Amino acid sequence: MAALTLALDAMGGDNGPSIVVDALVDALSVFPQHHFIVVGDEAELAPLLAAQQLEQHPRVTLKHASQTVEMGDKPGYSLRAKPDSSMRIALDLVASGEAAACVSSGNTGALMTKAYFSLKTLPGVLRPALMSAIPQASGGSAFLLDLGANPVCDSDTLFQFGVMGSVAAKQVLHKENPRIALLNMGEEDIKGNDVVKSTAQLFQQSKTLNYIGFIEGDDLFADKADVIVCDGFVGNIALKSCEGLAELLLTNIRANIHAHWLTRWFVKLFYSRLQRSWDWLKPDHYNGASLIGLRGVVIKSHGDANAKAFLSAIEQAVSETQQDLPTRIRDQVENVLLEQE
Repeated sequence: MAALTLALDAMGGDNGPSIVVDALVDALSVFPQHHFIVVGDEAELAPLLAAQQLEQHPRVTLKHASQTVEMGDKPGYSLRAKPDSSMRIALDLVASGEAAACVSSGNTGALMTKAYFSLKTLPGVLRPALMSAIPQASGGSAFLLDLGANPVCDSDTLFQFGVMGSVAAKQVLHKENPRIALLNMGEEDIKGNDVVKSTAQLFQQSKTLNYIGFIEGDDLFADKADVIVCDGFVGNIALKSCEGLAELLLTNIRANIHAHWLTRWFVKLFYSRLQRSWDWLKPDHYNGASLIGLRGVVIKSHGDANAKAFLSAIEQAVSETQQDLPTRIRDQVENVLLEQE
């Protein structure tokens, strides 16, 4: 396995740079051949790295950034007023080839805007999309996109999301012929708005994509599709609702477990089996949304991610880089455009 260099935006997110440094400790162990460039305020990061004995580590480089993109910053403002932000520098490292991928838990809109500016889209790609894996009843995963990068989309853009998601499912999820579905308010052809109906027609005309039709929200986890396409407004609400429900279930389960000594004993007896079920539900396990359609790998971590969740985002960046996902998406988009002509 070839050594990679990843750029980590250490200043993004709600929990501060200590989360990124803690994740870095684990990443160095999980990926003993890869290098990491930690980007952020040197005055804050140097003591954290020193505390973990990483200040002289041969596979860790600290790169100073004098500015930080705040969660409340508007995308346009962050692009114009913060050229020396940790987010911008991390993306520029990917654009220059010094890093193979960027991982950030910062402001989603700013990351989208800066990535679009620094990396540009692949040839033929209309808009990048934010994509994440969601669990399926079979125990596997499916990709859902877009998750908020593009609140309003036309049919051509949604169709391209399906094309890009199909490539990702084939390369990352190892699906031989990924099933593509459109998230809609019903499975019948007459349901949905004009954009969704027009997108369905584009999929039906394609001879290279495995389009299976519409699915409803209650089928998101039913293993009916490998790629589920929607605009960013619908996708963001769907994902956040599912994450909130998962947290509610876990909180309720924990409360009931601690309510009686018998349930506490039962949990101890079957702890390892129950732990696997809990991990399967936890959103942290699926942290790491990909900004696909760009000329480089960019992974968006949750803003409130803990160290374990940020490590999951790093693992996603490594996987997509090893699969050379941008190149494969570029080739497939080109093939589909030729087919349409």
